[in-house]
Amino acid sequence: MCQSGGQMLCEIKNMALSGDPELDGEIRKWIRWDKCASTACQIMDAVRAKDWDTLRKRLCTRISFGTAGLRACMRAGFDSMNELVVIQTAQGLCEYIKEQYPDPADWSGRGIVFGYDGRYNSHRFAELSAIVFLNNDFKVWLFKRYVATPMVPFAILRLQCLAGVMVTASHNPKEDNGYKVYWTNGAQIIPPHDEGIQESILNNLEPKGSSWDDSAMCSNTMLEDPYDIVVPPYFDILKKQLPCTSLEANGRCSLSFTYTAMHGVGYAFVKQAFARINLKPFISVCEQQEPDPEFPTTPMPNPEEGKTSLDLSIKTAKANSSQIILANDPDADRLAVAEVREDGSYKLFSGNEVGALLGWWSLELHKMREPDCDVSNCVMIASTVSSKILRAMAEREGFQFFETLTGFKWMGNKAIELQQAGKTVLFAFEEAIGFMVGTTVLDKDGVSAAGHLATMACYLRCKLCMTLQEKLRDIYETYGFHTTVSSYVICRCPPVIEQIFERLRTWDEGKADTYPTSILNGEYEIENVRDLTTGFDSSTGDKKATLPTSSSSQMITFTFKNGLVVTLRTSGTEPKMKYYAEMCGKPDEKNWAKLTNTMNTMVEAIVEEFYEPSKNGLQRRKE
Repeated sequence: MCQSGGQMLCEIKNMALSGDPELDGEIRKWIRWDKCASTACQIMDAVRAKDWDTLRKRLCTRISFGTAGLRACMRAGFDSMNELVVIQTAQGLCEYIKEQYPDPADWSGRGIVFGYDGRYNSHRFAELSAIVFLNNDFKVWLFKRYVATPMVPFAILRLQCLAGVMVTASHNPKEDNGYKVYWTNGAQIIPPHDEGIQESILNNLEPKGSSWDDSAMCSNTMLEDPYDIVVPPYFDILKKQLPCTSLEANGRCSLSFTYTAMHGVGYAFVKQAFARINLKPFISVCEQQEPDPEFPTTPMPNPEEGKTSLDLSIKTAKANSSQIILANDPDADRLAVAEVREDGSYKLFSGNEVGALLGWWSLELHKMREPDCDVSNCVMIASTVSSKILRAMAEREGFQFFETLTGFKWMGNKAIELQQAGKTVLFAFEEAIGFMVGTTVLDKDGVSAAGHLATMACYLRCKLCMTLQEKLRDIYETYGFHTTVSSYVICRCPPVIEQIFERLRTWDEGKADTYPTSILNGEYEIENVRDLTTGFDSSTGDKKATLPTSSSSQMITFTFKNGLVVTLRTSGTEPKMKYYAEMCGKPDEKNWAKLTNTMNTMVEAIVEEFYEPSKNGLQRRKE
């Protein structure tokens, strides 16, 4: 049986600990501060077992703000996700918001919104965060049921909140959870807010006793569920984005859709979306319909993984003669798409292919809504590792295309900047199946993307007698064939990752800013290199990159003389070294097979020569 906090403190006082003053101090802090019995016991069990190495890793290293917040394994320790770390994070976030908005009328009037998904502890982490803010006289909008991640940034704008938090680890394994932070503008936080929040957390580590007191939530007039205020308008806006002709076509179209929520929260929201925009009900993958933190039918709850995660969806679609499969990840901010082929198998579209389709659709929709519009004032956005198909469209159609760093935190904030400059932002996407159609939500949104994709499919079938595959081919015929490949190798040793990338930027006998000049013994020459870790760019006059740089992550882009562009980078949330390659053909280049074969040959050589998987003990992705 687990002891009380007081009993543990007494035991610690009478024990000889590790002898390392730093570690022993952190152990005592944890036992003194942590009011959660299970995590406190985890630390005490390690102390009794004298497992100092584990304790040092867990307590002497602190989780820090990464991709718009926190994400880590749920367990005891300052390096992990648990009640104590969540309270510390909420305290730091609260104090930072108070510094940025010093008028208490903003705290009580505008407040903050919290949402959570179906993972273990998500609800509890959201409640503990709410308690911290209630104790600081904030208005707190806390969803009282699971919500899709896009509802939080939408709620910030709808309710004019100061900030928002979604408790989710998105598509990570079941052991993980996260804390995704949005700022007043409805977009994920970027510098300087992330550094400011991190500093504020470190200055407010000691939890207040009241932070675990659930009574703060009882009959509190400052606490409110925003669901009925926020969710119906979200679907109203989705409907308004579509012209009446599209809504009518949705009702008439005979296409059948299969949908999976991947054991997440998307089902109820996509069901509402279909009903609101006059689409016939989809066929649900029943085994994956309801939120289940165990993710029992899929080892990787990530639809981006393709067939390994969509096996049940394909079986369900085949059994029901359904032409199109739509899949959300567990927090419903991403969308995967598949369509039946003539032979009865299913083509799984890549994120870049769906981006091409939804980019075309976004422009088509805008022209339908505003036939006499000035397209030159319209904008589309993609991340630097995503396909350049939107750039090719922009060159021909006359709208503007912008590239950002990887991640919707950059694209969302770029969209805001462009809107403030008077531009109309039509669409943004990243290859990791993230799509933002319009600016209702300034983040990737798998719910509205599902509604738009289904509507586009109905429009193509009923108006143009085309499948999604045929439309994609038409896009390539018009704007040029864009063939891409993206994958990763797994490396769980940060020093090895550092060594790999350092070798690439000191290629010429250890000299700084010298990079590979070719692959396959000079067969394919490199034209220029951009390193967004160091800020070096060989293509600019002053050799400095124009995009923002970050020394905390690895990212190098190589552009070859034959048109291939490949970016190597580390993941912000997983132990992966990713690679993204694209060969951009011109409209008059019709030998698509040759372009694809050349790209595949080059990518294999790049992985072997630059990452050296065998030498460095890297694990390849299981295709």
